Amino acid sequence: MNIRNAKEILNAANADLSSSTFNDVNMQDARFIDVNLSRSSFSDINFSGAKLSNVNLTNVAIDDCEIHGMKIRGVLVSELLARHGGTA
Repeated sequence: MNIRNAKEILNAANADLSSSTFNDVNMQDARFIDVNLSRSSFSDINFSGAKLSNVNLTNVAIDDCEIHGMKIRGVLVSELLARHGGTA
């Protein structure tokens, strides 16, 4: 499936999106619930306000990203990085 120049709200549930490529996409406020994103690629994405629930993040790499306000299980990622000698 190829989607170009569309203005839609993404709510993905119980979906297999493995091996998908997302590039230059506004996913602000998107919802991913019980979704398989394995081997998928994301670049130049706006995920602000997005929510991921019951998503397998095994071997996920997050590089060169704005993480202001990002939380995992209610804990700010910037605080976790600061405690462990990383930078936010």
